[in-house]
Amino acid sequence: MKIKSGFVVRKVGGKSVAVAVGELSKEFRGMITLNDTARLLWDRLQQDTDEMELAQALIEEYDVSPAKAAADVEEMIGQLRAAGILEA
Repeated sequence: MKIKSGFVVRKVGGKSVAVAVGELSKEFRGMITLNDTARLLWDRLQQDTDEMELAQALIEEYDVSPAKAAADVEEMIGQLRAAGILEA
C-alpha cells in the first residue's frame, strides 16, 4: 500500500500539512495535519510498504511496544483508507 500520487507535505506554522495538488485536488479538497508519528508513517507510505514494516519503523524511531505501534499504524491506515488517500 502507498499514498496516492498527487499529495505534497509542507511545514505550516511548525506543523506538517499534506494537501492534494493538480488533478487530485478536484477529488480531495481538504488538508491533513500530521504529527511527528503520522509524518513518519506518511513518509514511509510514499513507497509501497505494509503494516508490519510501518509498525517496525515506529518501534525503531520511538521505542514503543509492538502492540502500541501496531495500534497506531492500524488507526492511521484506517483514516487514510476512509479518506481515499491510499492506492488500492
